[in-house]
Amino acid sequence: MTESRTAYGWGLASIDAAGTTLDVWYPNLTVGSAPAEDDRPNHDFGVLAHTEADARGVRRVPVFTVTELDAPIASAEDAYLKLHLLSMRLAKPNTLNLDGIFAQLANVVWTNYGPFAVEDFTARKADVESAVTAAAQTFAMNAGLPSAAPADTVNVFGVDKFPRMIDYVVPTGVRIGDADRVRLGAYLSEGTTVMHAGFVNFNAGTLGVSMVEGRVSQGVVVGNGSDIGGGASIMGTLSGGGKLRNSIGEHSLLGANAGIGISLGDNCVVEAGLYVTAGTKVTIWDKAKAAAGEPLEVVKGADLSGKDNILFIRNSVNGRIEARYRKTGIELNAKLHKN
Repeated sequence: MTESRTAYGWGLASIDAAGTTLDVWYPNLTVGSAPAEDDRPNHDFGVLAHTEADARGVRRVPVFTVTELDAPIASAEDAYLKLHLLSMRLAKPNTLNLDGIFAQLANVVWTNYGPFAVEDFTARKADVESAVTAAAQTFAMNAGLPSAAPADTVNVFGVDKFPRMIDYVVPTGVRIGDADRVRLGAYLSEGTTVMHAGFVNFNAGTLGVSMVEGRVSQGVVVGNGSDIGGGASIMGTLSGGGKLRNSIGEHSLLGANAGIGISLGDNCVVEAGLYVTAGTKVTIWDKAKAAAGEPLEVVKGADLSGKDNILFIRNSVNGRIEARYRKTGIELNAKLHKN
């Protein structure tokens, strides 16, 4: 019988007035069997935890969570633990069972004052702004200062089931141009740079030094030394790919505004603006056959999925998509990615 894989840790859950868990923050997690209840270390959340609801109508409650890594998502606490495992680099993409995650996560209004429930957001927003303004005015009066100006308003970052990664986990050795474009559950290896227009979804990421200027969709992994060009996209399991998990190998380049619905092996290049799917007709370039006037082999993109040393281009004379042999891969700027 195979021994179950587990992970555990203390989290701080935000719970709204209806009893719905909006989010859970796990500062530390351990992969392995959880200790018995009497042997658990205590949490150390201090004043961060409060059982009375704040102006958002939210309580922050400590929760001890144990998750089965190979079991479907059982609760919001379970979902957040697995997302943290990925962003903490304790589990790689596609190694955890995330079935049912959308059903367990609530849609949340993410703001500079933390998560709000969607249903009563307008009223709660006014309550928070009033409370913050009153506190600022009281402080000014007690300090003998001029009357305080109205406090900052509640700013909404988004309405979604997944929060920004860096509000919960900040991995070492990584640069992220725009925090809104990396979801909790992204796996970013040291040396990764995510530019301002880059995007990395949950259960996706980089396995080494990488440049991400395009979109890395759910379920997709990018190998060491590879570059996802500006505006480029990789078909994932949430963007039409079904259960197919595409990937990019090492030292490969997906050119600007290019895209793939297949995997790339090592040392591959897809030229800018070219989209190669599983059903794309691709001509295998053979210089000797072409010189002799012999017909060239035509295959589907799926037949080349995951193969190494291929340059995919569109012939500018006849318009056909060709696969040509490429001896070496690309090399990223070492100084640029020394994060």
